[in-house]
Amino acid sequence: MRILVAGPVPETSDYGNGVTARRWARLLRNLGHEVRVAQDYDGERYDLLIALHARKSEAAIRAFSAACPDTPVVIALTGTDLYPDLVTGGVDLGLLGRAARIVVLQPRGLLQVPLGLRGRTRVIIQSMPPIPGEAPAEDRFEVAFLAHARPVKDPLRLSEAVRLLPSSSRITVTHVGGVREDDVGERLRAESAENPRYTWLGPLPRPEALAVLARSRLLVLTSLHEGGANVVTEALAAGVPIVSTRVPGSVGLLGEDYAGYFPVGDTAALATVLDDAEHDRDGLYTRIRRQCAARRASADPERETQAWRRLLAEAVPANSGYEGVR
Repeated sequence: MRILVAGPVPETSDYGNGVTARRWARLLRNLGHEVRVAQDYDGERYDLLIALHARKSEAAIRAFSAACPDTPVVIALTGTDLYPDLVTGGVDLGLLGRAARIVVLQPRGLLQVPLGLRGRTRVIIQSMPPIPGEAPAEDRFEVAFLAHARPVKDPLRLSEAVRLLPSSSRITVTHVGGVREDDVGERLRAESAENPRYTWLGPLPRPEALAVLARSRLLVLTSLHEGGANVVTEALAAGVPIVSTRVPGSVGLLGEDYAGYFPVGDTAALATVLDDAEHDRDGLYTRIRRQCAARRASADPERETQAWRRLLAEAVPANSGYEGVR
């Protein structure tokens, strides 16, 4: 089968959508399909379009549907599609309603999809092969922050929180991620220069970013919204415990009972969680480490592969051309 994967960023991008598109293309190729990744529809004939990000890929979806009206489309909803809701996210519900299947990246995403569309919506949790751990530094409690400096990531929250830690704390933050706005970059550079607990490395090649994660004692996620963050999956694969804002995208992956949450935008609460984790106060670090280990199987690549195998069988009937949603 010939499949076009359309996403809002170039295939080489290390932004989350680029990482997802590359992984899906590799997975689909391993299933025996011919796959092209592009930002726009190229006018060629395909057996299926998989559109990553309903709003930002809308032009590609419309162009493909106009040229190939009888060919199925699968639309994957990202965090900025789903939250705070589809309408606010700019998703055309009529376009979404014409999709053969809809994909969300964690179970809580289903709750954002209109009731009439949930029957054709599938949860496919993103995967990552195990990442070998590295020995953490003995002289500090290193915390990884892997996030491009977009407003939805609340990129300065962690640097502000570590300023509230007691002077005896050994916590240091290593921030890996690019910037799109010059003013944010200037603030990150200033914070890195002035805050002894915070180091911003800028964007790094993906293997180097994952190496930072693998040697860290914690990963912190400060996002306002997430659809199902790749970095959570990566931390699970690396065996690194997670501290996250209590957002549906993280709760869907880590569970309602996960102990490592803090409220969105609450700098003081984040500082408290970090301090408690560093000292394993009330067993917090031990608990979240065990909880992450218990959820590690959810990041198994074979699970994601089989989920896509089932979805393709549903969306594209094997007997002939597309015959509609079954």
